[in-house]
Parts: sequence; structure tokens; C-alpha cells
Amino acid sequence: MAVNETERLSAVTPEQRRLSVLGATGSVGSSTVDLVRRNPERFDVVALTANRRGAELAELARELRPEIAVVADPDAYDSLKQGLSGTGIEAAAGPGALVDAARAQADLTIAGIVGAAGLDATLAAIGQGGSVALANKECLVCAGELVLEACARAGTILLPLDSEHNAIFQVFESENADDVEKLVLTASGGPFRTWTREQMASATPDQAVAHPNWDMGRKISVDSATMMNKGLELIEAAYLFLVAPRDIEILVHPQSVVHSMVAYRDGSVLAQMGPPDMRVPIAHALAWPARMPSPVERLDLARIGTLTFEAPDVERFPAIALARSALEAGNGATAVLNAANEVAVARFLDGTVGFLDIAALVERTLEQVVAGPVSSLDDFRELDAHARAVTESLVKSGS
Repeated sequence: MAVNETERLSAVTPEQRRLSVLGATGSVGSSTVDLVRRNPERFDVVALTANRRGAELAELARELRPEIAVVADPDAYDSLKQGLSGTGIEAAAGPGALVDAARAQADLTIAGIVGAAGLDATLAAIGQGGSVALANKECLVCAGELVLEACARAGTILLPLDSEHNAIFQVFESENADDVEKLVLTASGGPFRTWTREQMASATPDQAVAHPNWDMGRKISVDSATMMNKGLELIEAAYLFLVAPRDIEILVHPQSVVHSMVAYRDGSVLAQMGPPDMRVPIAHALAWPARMPSPVERLDLARIGTLTFEAPDVERFPAIALARSALEAGNGATAVLNAANEVAVARFLDGTVGFLDIAALVERTLEQVVAGPVSSLDDFRELDAHARAVTESLVKSGS
């Protein structure tokens, strides 16, 4: 797997990298753009994409001067095209155009499209070679083997962008991989860490997206509140670092200072620490294998004073166990898990179901959908569509 290729670690950083940002107007994309603005001499922007914020994307493109700007939603094309009038920057729209933009020759692509919707574009970026900084954990959750096979064919390096996986990447001694005893993924616990099940039953979307430490999009914030985000990250870690699921531990760390750890068989535990700011892992990926300056607040451990850790409560947060079970089941079970979760979270955010219904709907969908192997994109699409339909049916029936 790419993160274990030690011969690539001493690669020479080019003076200026050709950079594509998929999901440029989202949370990860906005943090990336901030770093590019601060270090313009390092990057030649090739492609920028967004889902439907055409006018916002056009404004970014006017500033960063990519070769192409693409919106996935065709309805946003007019605002993008008008905003780019007279610039010479190509404007395009639709899923096909998004994939074409991802194929543009870049040294590094930031894969920041949220959810299973980002799979096709991420695979296209992987296929053109270079490096892909992966913020879209759902790609590995939905089609991990396909993604790893595509990386192997193209010689593409996957650089983890999730703060937890980036932390592990920074302290994972690839040359001593056989000496790794376990990985420890830390979790803030989200906004409901101390809430009872009864309190969570009446939680509102606004309460669920009010993360205590991180500034994230609504869907990811809800995943953090249910702790499904940590379950998805467990699955991602198993693919990225080729570690058995039983050797991946989750530990709640409310301060979000220790972003994850690697334990070795000699008793050593290596941890990466930093402020809860996505610009830290993004800066690491943008400059890897070198380092670059970032404007984040420096860590002041004396001021923080205390770092605490606790085991997750799987009774109050069953999503972790559901994710671990799906990973151990193999085949396409993790794709079913993701599809059901995306539908359930969307229905919670639109007020159709309650907060506790999210994990319950995922569990019921996993029980009802027989997940075969995912050997191709067509396999994934068929299984994903079926799982989503089952979850929507469960929502409508009130099950």
C-alpha cells in the first residue's frame, strides 16, 4: 500500500507543485485554499471543483487561476460560467466533467468531496498518478480494495488527510511495520459525549452539528455526534495501514490534542499532537515529504494543563460496533454501512427521523441487505443503490 512505500519517503519536493482541489468550497477545500493563498509560490493550481456553489467557485478560480473549474450540479453551471467570463478559465458541469477534472495531470490532488459521491472522481485522480491527499474516507469504506488496486496500478501515493490518519502516517515507521502492536484512533466524543440516551433521543440537528472542537461540514459533524465518524475511520485505517481490525483501538480524548497513536511491541507509543485545526494535516500533505509553514495557533501544553482519555461507550454510541462488525463481515458490508448512514443522516438533518434513529436505521439495513463482494464500480453502484433504497423504505415505514 502507498503509505508503506519507504522508498518514496526521500522523494525530492518540487519547487512548485501542480495542485488540484476536489471539493474546493467545502471545509477541507477552504482550509487548503487558505494555505495555498499563504504560499502561492509553492503551487500551480490545475483544477478546482465544487458541488453546486458556482458563484463561489468562480470567485476562487479568478483568484487562483486554475486551468478548469467544474461544478457537479449542472444547475450551477450558468453562475460558474458567468463568473468566469473573460478569464480564459474553462468552466464545465456534471459528474462526467468532475471526473475529467480529476484526471488533469497534477502532482497532488486534494480529494475533499464528501461521501460516496466522491468515489468516481477520487479513482480518476488516482489513475493519473502523482499523489492523492485523501479526506474522503468513504472511498475506502465503500470500495477499499478497488482503491488500493488502482493505486498499485498507477503508482499513486495516498496521503491521509483525516487528522487521525495523518497523525498515524506521521509516526508510523513503515520500515518497522511488523513491529506495530496496535493503532489508537482518538475521538473527541462529539457534542453528546456526556449525554444520556434519553437526552440524545431529543437532540436537534443544530445541537448535533455544534462540534466542541472542530469546524466541519454538517454531515461529518453529525457523524462525529453519533461516533459513526470514528467507525468509518477505523475501516479507513485498516485499509491505509494494513492492520487487522482487532489491532485498531478507539480512545475518547476530549481535548483533541493527541490526534492518534501507534503502539509498538517494545512498549513504545508514538503520538502526533497539534491544535484541532485541519490546516495542520493539510499542510503536512501539501508539503510532504518536506514541511511548510502554517498559521495555526501553536500548541501550549502548559496552558491546556490536562489531557484525558476514556474508553468509548458503545452502549450509548452503537455506531462504532456496527462499523467494526461490518469491517469484519467483509465483502460489501462496509459499503452498505456507509450508504445507510448517509441516508439516515440526511433524514435526520431534514427532520424526518430522530438522532437515535440514525444508528438504528444503519443496523436494520445491515440486517436486511446481503452484501456480496465489490469487485468493480458496477458492483459498488448496485449495492449502494440497493442499500439506500432499503434505508429509505425503513424511514418511510417508521421501522
